[in-house]
Amino acid sequence: MIYTVECSFADPRSEAEWNDFYSLEKLPALISVTGFRTSQRFKALSDGCPVYLAVHTIDGLDVLTGEEYRQKGGGNFSRWQRHIIDWHRNLYSDIGLPPAVHADELLALCGCGPEALIRMGVTPLPMRAVALDRFPERRWLAKLPRRHARLGENIPEGVHLYAPMTQQLTTANTVSTEEEK
Repeated sequence: MIYTVECSFADPRSEAEWNDFYSLEKLPALISVTGFRTSQRFKALSDGCPVYLAVHTIDGLDVLTGEEYRQKGGGNFSRWQRHIIDWHRNLYSDIGLPPAVHADELLALCGCGPEALIRMGVTPLPMRAVALDRFPERRWLAKLPRRHARLGENIPEGVHLYAPMTQQLTTANTVSTEEEK
């Protein structure tokens, strides 16, 4: 299943420190939780959506309700909590492993149907929200070469583009989809 966490951060003075914590401490802690398979973090290049997005592959909802998750990953934001705004969490039906998005690529998310992504020349992966916020109920995910994105030009309404902030982390027994090719 795909677990997404989206938010913005309201304190510019501590945002760089929070980003270091999230990318360098929190993601490695999460990927060490039994049932987490992949984790990658992104920053929005589009307006109209939360600034930060984390995309994880997990075995199921029970991973997020377990003690190991609470100890290693969930709930350790107390120092930052007052600055985290526009926070959303969703669990989407299984699309397999999400694609690893590299520095020369972007992640595209669309909540208004796959057609906009198809017109952009990419193959969308459908996701259906099954737990947590359950909004948006349907989303389509795709990656595209950064050179084809023409930022600010002809990006269809409802499509949000994200640049990777980290590489995709994987558990020791899981290989990212890009490495399999």
